[in-house]
Amino acid sequence: MSSALSLWNEGATRSAIVDFVAQVTREGGADFVPPEARIAVFDNDGTLWCEKPFPIQAGFLFARIAEQVKADPSLGARQPWKAVVDGDHAWLGDAITKHYGGDDSDLKVMAAGLLSAYAGDEVEEFAAGAERFLRGSRNPVLDRPNLGTVYAPMRQLLQHLEDNGFTNFIVSGGGRDFMRPVTRELYGIPPDRVVGTTVALEYREEDGRGRMYHTDKLELFDDGPAKVVQIWSRIGARPIFAAGNSNGDLPMMRFATDGDGASLALLVDHDDDKRDVAYTAGAEKALEQARARGWAVASVRDDWKQVFID
Repeated sequence: MSSALSLWNEGATRSAIVDFVAQVTREGGADFVPPEARIAVFDNDGTLWCEKPFPIQAGFLFARIAEQVKADPSLGARQPWKAVVDGDHAWLGDAITKHYGGDDSDLKVMAAGLLSAYAGDEVEEFAAGAERFLRGSRNPVLDRPNLGTVYAPMRQLLQHLEDNGFTNFIVSGGGRDFMRPVTRELYGIPPDRVVGTTVALEYREEDGRGRMYHTDKLELFDDGPAKVVQIWSRIGARPIFAAGNSNGDLPMMRFATDGDGASLALLVDHDDDKRDVAYTAGAEKALEQARARGWAVASVRDDWKQVFID
């Protein structure tokens, strides 16, 4: 077995990836794709790093929400402040799961509170705070540093693609400015190749200096069809490889595989409750579509020799 994907067990999924890469990089072959067109897009939460019991960025935002409640205790009587004060991980996680099932009622409530959390912060201040949080926080279920919940086989896959002339992008429902401080270090993906949810920004000239601030308005929630729009807006090309783990990734995976020529979609199936956090909620449609369309499915339990980075 080649060492290229040594953290992947032998099987149909590993073979599909290896064969696809060989197929599109074989010069003179019928399915050869020039390097400039070898575009790969990856979801982040649940695909490149763990998203349970709730997305990592949620913990960052909850910390500020808790500070808001201290300043104004009356906020603790309504969501999402109440869930944060009560440590109600179920409500917070279910808001995301319900979204993937088509019900955005709780997500809108949560978003309204979260958008207020860092409104007024300068962009550099926000980035520095995000990096501090990421380097100092832990996953409450896995009891690992959050930066240690990167999926080792997926990071190896990113490297394998890069070694074969692919350009990797992150296209995530997570916040663009939250991810950017660490994506180069974690994945080898620079900030300019990170596409994600964005809040509206405001430019001001104060004290003789140009400054950029976060507002409390959502500019774009990068999930579902919005991912495809963002791919075209930011990248200007149809990817030939897409990896995701949820229903919100389906349009991106369809877009990558509905073009002409060779392509591959990979769905991460969280079916290992010993080494990872097992779940299918919010991924039911994606699993169904993956099997119906012949996409590769990466079983955490069966396909990965190692789950997290050391």
